[in-house]
Parts: sequence; C-alpha cells; structure tokens
Amino acid sequence: MFKYLSKDIPASVVVFFVALPLCLGIALASGAPPFAGMIAGIIGGIVVGSLSGSQIGVSGPAAGLAAIVMTAITTMGYENFLVAVVIGGVIQILFGIGKLGIIGYFFPSSVIKGMLTGIGIIIILKQIPHFFGMDEDPEGDFAFLQLDGENTLTELLKAFNALISGNISIGATVVAIIAMAILLLWSNILSKKGKLFTLIQGPLVAVVIGIVFYLFTKDSSLAITQDHLVKVPVPKDFDSFLGQFSFPNFSSLGKTEVWITGFTIALVASLETLLCVEATDKLDPEKNVTPTNRELFAQGTGNILSGLIGGLPITQVIVRSSANIQSGGKTKLSAIIHGFFLLIAVILIPTLLNKIPLSVLAAILFIVGFKLAKPSTFKQMFSLGWKQWVPFIVTILGIIFKDLLWGIGIGLVVGIFITLIKSFQNSHFLHKEGEDVNDGKIKMTLAEEVTFFNKATILKELDKIPENSVLELDVTKTVYLDNDIIEILEDFSHKAKDRNITIDLISQRGNVTNPESFVEFFKLDYKAKKLPLSDL
Repeated sequence: MFKYLSKDIPASVVVFFVALPLCLGIALASGAPPFAGMIAGIIGGIVVGSLSGSQIGVSGPAAGLAAIVMTAITTMGYENFLVAVVIGGVIQILFGIGKLGIIGYFFPSSVIKGMLTGIGIIIILKQIPHFFGMDEDPEGDFAFLQLDGENTLTELLKAFNALISGNISIGATVVAIIAMAILLLWSNILSKKGKLFTLIQGPLVAVVIGIVFYLFTKDSSLAITQDHLVKVPVPKDFDSFLGQFSFPNFSSLGKTEVWITGFTIALVASLETLLCVEATDKLDPEKNVTPTNRELFAQGTGNILSGLIGGLPITQVIVRSSANIQSGGKTKLSAIIHGFFLLIAVILIPTLLNKIPLSVLAAILFIVGFKLAKPSTFKQMFSLGWKQWVPFIVTILGIIFKDLLWGIGIGLVVGIFITLIKSFQNSHFLHKEGEDVNDGKIKMTLAEEVTFFNKATILKELDKIPENSVLELDVTKTVYLDNDIIEILEDFSHKAKDRNITIDLISQRGNVTNPESFVEFFKLDYKAKKLPLSDL
C-alpha cells in the first residue's frame, strides 16, 4: 500500500483543499454546525477510507443529503437527529451483511455517465459566483433552489450583472484568475517537465499564493474581506474545542420519526454511495472493482461513529473521488491521509486556513468540474445513438434543475423505459422465406427471452399472417418464454384452423406440425432443456 506514497500524498493534498470548503459548506447547507461537516470529513477519510475496499474513492458529508438533514434537524433537534444517523449506520451495516451492494450495478452506464457529467456542470455553475467573490450561498449547496433565495441560473445572472456593473470583489477575482492560471500551467505544462511538479501539486501552490495575496493586499484596494475567506471554527482553548462536539440523545430511541429518518438516511446514503462507487470505478485508470458490500459496511461504521460525536451523515462522494483520481491517487492512503490533514488543520492551524480565499478554492473546483464534464463525453455519448444519449441528457438536466438524486432517478426511469422499448422491438424476427417469394411460407424466430412486454408486437404480427399460409415458428434459441406469450400462441393456434394456417413449430426437440397444445408442448420442451419457464 505504501508503494505509491509519492503519488498518494500529493493527491491527498488536493483532495484536502477540495474537501475543506465542501465539508463546511455542506454543513451550512444542511443547517448544521460547521464543525459537524469537518467531523464527517475526518471520519470519512480516516475510518471509512481504512475499512473501504475502494482504492481511490473518498468519503465525507454529501450534498445529496442536505435537504433530508435540514428537515430532520428542524423537526427533531440536533441531538435526536444524531440518533437517526447512528441508526442509519447500523442499517447500512445490515445492508452490507444482506449483500445489497449489488443494487448499484443495475443502473445503466448512460445514467452513471450522465451523473458524472451533471455533477461536473453543476460544480462549474456553482463556482462562477464564488470565483467573483459572491459568496452568499454556501459552497456545498448543489441544489437548483439555493438557500439564499436564488436558484442556480438567477445566481449566475446576478454574478454576470455584478461583473458588468463592476460590483464584484476585485481582490477575490484577481486571485482567482491567478489561481486558475497556475492550475492550467501546472496541469498542461509543468507536470510534464519533471517529478518535482508532480510531487508538488498545482492546487497547493494556488492556495499558498492565495494566502500570500490576502496577507499582502489587506490594506489595499485589492483587499479580500472576511466574507470571501474560508471559515473554519477557531476554538479559544481546549475546552471550547471539546465544546464543538455534540452527542446523540438516546432517550429518543422510542420515537417513530427518529427511526424513519434513520432508515431514510441509510437508504439514500447507501444509494448515493453505490452510484459513486460505480462512477468512480469507471473513472479509475487502473479499473479496480470496489467490493460494494464491504463499502456499505465501511460507510455504516463511519456513520455510527460520526453520529456518536456530532457529525453529519457520510457517503462516498464523486467530487472528492474524482479530484483524487485526477491528481494521480493510486491507493486508499490518499483518502486516509486527507482525513488526517483535515484533523491536523482543524486542531493546529484553523487560523491559517481562514486566510484562504474562497475564490481560489472555487478555481480548483472549477477545474475538477470541467474534467468531469468534458465536451468529448457529449460527443462520445451522441455517437452511441439516442438510446444512450437520451438517458444521459435527462440525467444531466435533472441534476442541474433539481438535485443529484432526482436527476439519477429520472435518468433511471427513462433508461428503463428505453430498455422496454428495445425489448418490445426485439421480441422476434418475422420475414418471408427468400426475397419476393409468394409461396405462402412465413417464418417467425423468437428471441432468447420473450416477456409480456412483447405481447402487443407479437399479436400484431400474428394477425397480419394471411389465410392459407404456413407459419414456421422457430423457438430453438428461446431460453425464456413468458406464460402470456404461450397463451397468445395457444389462442392463435385455434384461430389458425379457421384461417387455414398451418403452424410448423421448430424446437430443440424437433419439428411439430400444428401442435395440439402449446401449453403442454412448452412444459415438455422446457423440461427437456432444463430451462426456466413461467408458471403455467
């Protein structure tokens, strides 16, 4: 595991700078104390990172849970909410024991790619106002409807109008442009010039320059106000540091709403984690496959600990995971080390962290978002045809105009609908023997699996068969034939006699002309092939 330490440490630094504003911002977006986000980030890095089987996934507080968390805190109180987080962790462990990690594999690739691209776009859109020093909305608020009363589009319009009228923060904008130039120079040129530029990552240099810029311009026209800086809680002494921790009120275990919230957290956090695992594995250059049941166990353990000491719910998160991959992280050490960086920073240097301009971190996140939403991805998906393109675009639009879970859910529904259409179209193949032959012989070959979704198509084609013809029904390749389809064939056999249609049934057991009963035949046929057959 220590083989790639020279790659994992620089990557962990980048992940730390990405995670820092998100931990604080998601806490604010959730209506929780800022320190609660830091607790979740630390546990997500150190504990979950150690237990997880993912080599490059990074866990922490998730924007997708912000609305659930805010509602729970408002209705139950923070201490009772923490009980729900602990319960959610226990349920996640039970999910893992029950091997429910397989659920993530049932999401179409087009939806997963849409999720990655959608998150990339929403990161870019959300960072533009921060880039210009407009920080009214918390950094971790990824929902379309924002906490500051704006939405993603009106916030962009507001930033554009401020830019035109000159009402932006000049200092924040200047240092953001400098940071962006450093990041582009580092990734496109310097990183290829020598090992030193891969050991020292561009984001670290950008942050250091940002701090220096803030310190040297404090008394100038380029001064950056406190509103545009990171806001890590700074305890006055050790007792006030300990006072930032909250503990669950286990006397509320008898309340139904606590258990409902706990189950909701477990379900949503597990789903978001499994989707992130699937997406992260697709991004991983090494193509590692994460054991999903172990991941649920790791996440559950992390949530139990987070709930016990006042932290937010934890999931594996794509923004930090993709930043880890983009920065060259190779093993889980990068995630673990980033957790220790968060812990050390909160204890030893919170005052220094509070000198980092948010616009610099916005520049870093902007680059992460762009790499997730590359134009080449759109071109690739479009080239695959509408059956891949439509779920991909729908997922993106859902994420941008609603939120992550809604976008994925809508994309999944559309993907399933398209799959049903495809199944509907590919139930069978019908053609006349030979070109332009009018010998009255028609052949229908059924696919490997034919279900009730194919009823309408098959009925339509059977009705089109003319009188006084011969139908060759080939089922030699059919593995599964739904009972609904067998009943259609049974009914057609009776109509065929009235229309003088001869049915030649071709199967692995041989040919049968005008079988007396399709139901009985397929019982025998499937028994002979030892293949599944629906209840008859």
